[in-house]
Amino acid sequence: MSQTTITIRIDEGLKKEFDRVCDDLGMPMSTAVNIFAKKVVREKRIPFEVSMDPFYSDGNLAALKKSIEQIRSGKTVEITLEDLER
Repeated sequence: MSQTTITIRIDEGLKKEFDRVCDDLGMPMSTAVNIFAKKVVREKRIPFEVSMDPFYSDGNLAALKKSIEQIRSGKTVEITLEDLER
């Protein structure tokens, strides 16, 4: 079977964590990527659910930014999870 090379860009921290996990599993990153590619081809889909964490919604990020600004200005911040889930 002939081989080819692909090049991808990935966040440096993510790459380090991915490499660490692959090493713990006893395989190089290229093997993990090959496993992923083979599963995608076999199943004709991404082999896991792709979704967004609702915690990172625009409203929650705005509330977090406001809280950070309050902390930096020396104010006490009181916010509940219910406030963040709006």
